[in-house]
Amino acid sequence: MKKAIQQDTLVTLISDQALREMRAVRVEGGWSLQGRIAASWRPVRSRREPVRIWASLTAIGSFCERIGIKSLVVEF
Repeated sequence: MKKAIQQDTLVTLISDQALREMRAVRVEGGWSLQGRIAASWRPVRSRREPVRIWASLTAIGSFCERIGIKSLVVEF
């Protein structure tokens, strides 16, 4: 699996404005959040999961709003 962005690191990247492009992608079981670093998209992971999955777009939207993501592209 390609490298992922640790959820704690994501918060720092967002607050430092080092990560500006984010997208929500439909995956098996729900939605995944990905950030663009250089030319590649990397999924957000939690401490326990290699890729964090949200059950709904509402849940992923609430998470993004809470950590300061201002723009999010949704891909079906």
